[in-house]
Amino acid sequence: MTQEIEIGRSKRGRRVYAFDDIAIVPSRRTRDPEDVSVGWSIDAYQFDIPFLAAPMDSVVSPRTAIMMGQLGGLGVLDLEGLWTRYEDPEPVLAEIRSLSDGEATERMQQLYSEPIQPDLVAARLAEVRAAGVTVAGALSPQRTQELYATVVAAGVDLFVIRGTTVSAEHVSKNQEPLNLKKFIYELDVPVIVGGASTYTAALHLMRTGAAGVLVGFGGGAAHTTRSVLGVAVPMASAVADVAAARRDYLDESGGRYVHVIADGNIQTSGDIAKALGCGADAVMVGSPLAKAEEAPGHGFHWGPEAWHASLPRGERLQVDTVGTLEQILLGPSTVPDGTMNLVGALRKSMATTGYTEVKEFQRVEIVVG
Repeated sequence: MTQEIEIGRSKRGRRVYAFDDIAIVPSRRTRDPEDVSVGWSIDAYQFDIPFLAAPMDSVVSPRTAIMMGQLGGLGVLDLEGLWTRYEDPEPVLAEIRSLSDGEATERMQQLYSEPIQPDLVAARLAEVRAAGVTVAGALSPQRTQELYATVVAAGVDLFVIRGTTVSAEHVSKNQEPLNLKKFIYELDVPVIVGGASTYTAALHLMRTGAAGVLVGFGGGAAHTTRSVLGVAVPMASAVADVAAARRDYLDESGGRYVHVIADGNIQTSGDIAKALGCGADAVMVGSPLAKAEEAPGHGFHWGPEAWHASLPRGERLQVDTVGTLEQILLGPSTVPDGTMNLVGALRKSMATTGYTEVKEFQRVEIVVG
């Protein structure tokens, strides 16, 4: 039952919950963590772990996308980032790391004003494909029409359309909006699209033919959307609402399953377990992976919102490094705060509550408080 609270005489608001507001409840049965499977598949692609590395320049380079694939997950390359604007982005990354907080935003806007080079888009994706792992690239809705042909021709396996908020019914008087349903129907590549944060928005995205829907606004720790736009939706409620849309669309479509991917405010292994417990099939992770020794940000983290040309809605953060990418994902952990051995912690959480499959774990009992 939805709980509404009176904000004032003319406005009521729904009570919603963040991951910090909820907890997973153990059941009467426990399992051996070694018996737990955290495998995940979308369309024809199988993964050992339900983790996607977020398309952020501080997290994913062609090298780390390859490493992510070799470790069982999926690295998503930002096709509007430095890797497609500069032949050698390493000096640019080094400069971003050296900037003071006061000058970071303006200088990043300048550095990211370099034009995207289609030949570099193709070259970066080809580099990942040559390693034999699943290839995924992300574009914003605004650049999808311009660059999708280059991306598809380069041999991308999964196409991600990711923005702060993506709707199936964008209306504009100034330009022809992207027709998602027509675009996805004509594209011979599975599409993951988002972010969405409500039942209705997600249901409409599912009806476009998307293979997966991103839940949240991305950005997470580096995001300032709430401060800039006043827009935010606590993730526990958002994931549960979109999972309900998936259930209803499954009935509506006669059995078509659309994957729900939590994307935003996922900082620890506990958040990952809660996201899956609320109904997500997988998680898209940024800041936890930015702490890897191999991450391009080398201890700094930022997303595409941080360098928006006219209205930045993110910032560059110092997150430091805690270990290798393999340690962060698969362990062993040397810290007690849930930022390493993310997969091991997920297995333990599932085992503690008696579940051996992610889809079963989506039914776990959740409490508030």
